[in-house]
Amino acid sequence: MTHRSRHFILLTIMAINALGAFGQSLPALQQSLDALYRSVYNNPNDPGAAVLVLHHGEPLFEQCYGMANYDTGERVTIDTRFCLASVSKQFSAVAVLQLAERGLLSLDDTVNKWFPEFKADFWKRITLRQLLSHTSGVPDARDRADRHFKLTATDVQSVGYMVDLDHLNFEPGCGRYEYINPTFQLVYQLVERATGQSFETYMHDNVFVPAGMDKVTYFEDGRHIDHMAHGYTPDGTGGKYKEFDYGEETFFATKADGGLYCSIREFAQWEIALRDLKVLSRASRDAAYSPHVILGPDANYGYQPHTGYGYGFFIQHEPNRQAVVYHTGDNGGFTIYAGKIPDSDVVLLFFSTRDNIDRMGMVNRSLDLIRRHLGLN
Repeated sequence: MTHRSRHFILLTIMAINALGAFGQSLPALQQSLDALYRSVYNNPNDPGAAVLVLHHGEPLFEQCYGMANYDTGERVTIDTRFCLASVSKQFSAVAVLQLAERGLLSLDDTVNKWFPEFKADFWKRITLRQLLSHTSGVPDARDRADRHFKLTATDVQSVGYMVDLDHLNFEPGCGRYEYINPTFQLVYQLVERATGQSFETYMHDNVFVPAGMDKVTYFEDGRHIDHMAHGYTPDGTGGKYKEFDYGEETFFATKADGGLYCSIREFAQWEIALRDLKVLSRASRDAAYSPHVILGPDANYGYQPHTGYGYGFFIQHEPNRQAVVYHTGDNGGFTIYAGKIPDSDVVLLFFSTRDNIDRMGMVNRSLDLIRRHLGLN
């Protein structure tokens, strides 16, 4: 036997042993993750959650807990469609990046170019990339006095105040961050004005279909959504929950910033499509995954240490650890997390129908378990 043959056999044996150890540790990871989520979702008749962990596109852990919809009696399954809330923003950001790739707009275009009806001069120095990164300085100055309007306003109605807006909270692009929904709601009209198509038609044909998720649906009052979950919150009487979504909270009627309903199974297809460059070029995806502003402890939404915001994504890059790219969603009772470690092709999805949970605490513990199992830094 030659030295090369002996070396090859040794490497093969080492690889088999490593795979065996990996396989033996997988049940321990699954049991640990299940124990973590079952400690919170411990009553099968309470509002629940769906959790999915992927590695190289294959599930390491997939589990569902509790109720999706008290009205229909449906339990949470991998096909349950949750309101993604602000996780919806990444789909809108991808649409804008696609239009930039196709030469239909530029991220350096000013808002004034696409919304000439906006009167203030400052719209001439606010760019589309600043809208996508929450660095525009535009305030959320929607009228809070009309409760019905707040609950039912569409994307177009919700940004109506911008026509006569006369102030900014800070100078655009100065390095400050303020997370607001209405600037992402502008994407609804931006897509329509740039393409001549309706927002939903463009999203279906150019974003969802290429990703293999053509059945995902934006909410509209009265529209049927298959396997639709409701969001819930404690009713204050001890152990019981009440519905808390459309009609009780804002941003269900707006689409570009928060109104998409999707299952964890469908969202897994989205992650694979992003990974495999089915909806964006590598350059555009990398720009979306790159921090364009760093969040301070005073951030109004989304602060975590060592975290920035890209285009529709948070990016957390702790020292000596691989970056985590993610977004959270909070609307009514829905509490959503969709994150990944791109360098190791790991995805963690955690979609909940109730809001009285420590989402980031559970996410961080989940990521620690996954890192330990896979030997990641």
